[in-house]
Amino acid sequence: MKKYFILALSLFVIFASCSKKEPGITLEKDTPAYLLAADVAAKIAYLDPENNNVLISTKEFDIRSGDVFNAIQTNFGNRAKQLATFDEARIKSIVNQHALQLAEIKLLLKAAERANINITDAEVDSTILARYIRNGDREKFMAWLEENNIKYETVQNDTRNGLTIQKYIDETLAEEFTVTEEELQELYNEDKSATVRHILLKTQGMADSSKQEVYKKMESILERAKAGEDFAALANEFSEDPGSNKNGGLYKDFPKGQMVKPFEDASFSVPVGETSDIVETTYGYHIIKVIERNKEKRPFDEVKSSYEEKLKNNKSNEAYNNLIEKLKSKSKFKVIEY
Repeated sequence: MKKYFILALSLFVIFASCSKKEPGITLEKDTPAYLLAADVAAKIAYLDPENNNVLISTKEFDIRSGDVFNAIQTNFGNRAKQLATFDEARIKSIVNQHALQLAEIKLLLKAAERANINITDAEVDSTILARYIRNGDREKFMAWLEENNIKYETVQNDTRNGLTIQKYIDETLAEEFTVTEEELQELYNEDKSATVRHILLKTQGMADSSKQEVYKKMESILERAKAGEDFAALANEFSEDPGSNKNGGLYKDFPKGQMVKPFEDASFSVPVGETSDIVETTYGYHIIKVIERNKEKRPFDEVKSSYEEKLKNNKSNEAYNNLIEKLKSKSKFKVIEY
């Protein structure tokens, strides 16, 4: 789950609630954010600060280019100038990511407002003290803010936003974070690592017609492997994976989460001793022979707390994503293509 209260000095803006669509930020000429947007617009005209075009649209508000460049400039200061040096694809990716984050935060703040979530000044002050004012050195912190042209009121607003969202999420989704003893036991009993041999034929950058030829070649290799030929020898002869093709295609004792998902799924589902069908990943076509899988070696009581934390994190992430999608659906959330 995203912990919005730790987005230090992200400086997102709250707009007053009203019946009409809320206006986005319009950048003032010759400000750093305006000049940054103008430089970027030389490569992507849609981001011209004079037009202040919409990047994300909802029923209640729009996220415009002015909102995004204001956030980027505020977050990165002088480093924001680097944005204009990137290629178009990278610029669009960064701008779109900021627009999405701004929009999600506004959706959550509005939902929290409807739920009557309130944060006291005392909560805001204590959070700032704990997170930003190290060792109680308030003067040093205030000097840092002044040096970076950041107002203390902005820090307060940002902190209040984060605490509001966190409280709303905790109260709304609390029941979905519950972890049962049965779930803990199930996680404990899962296989934790796998040892496999595999053969890879690469397809990255190939046209579909070329990929079909590679697939036919892999089918013939698979037929030989399932007929009982030595898998390690086949891997040494055919595999194009530079990390394993000289040692019989061996990947030893790797944990879940290390390999690309289709490869991992096969490694942890194909019965030990057997060979998978053809598995496609972003790298190409694989066939995988599972050598062994290992379970948790530590006692349950020793790992229980860490498993509980892992499950809570997984549940909270899923619950958060579901909540965001629900809010987007209700708001008629639309990302503008440009």
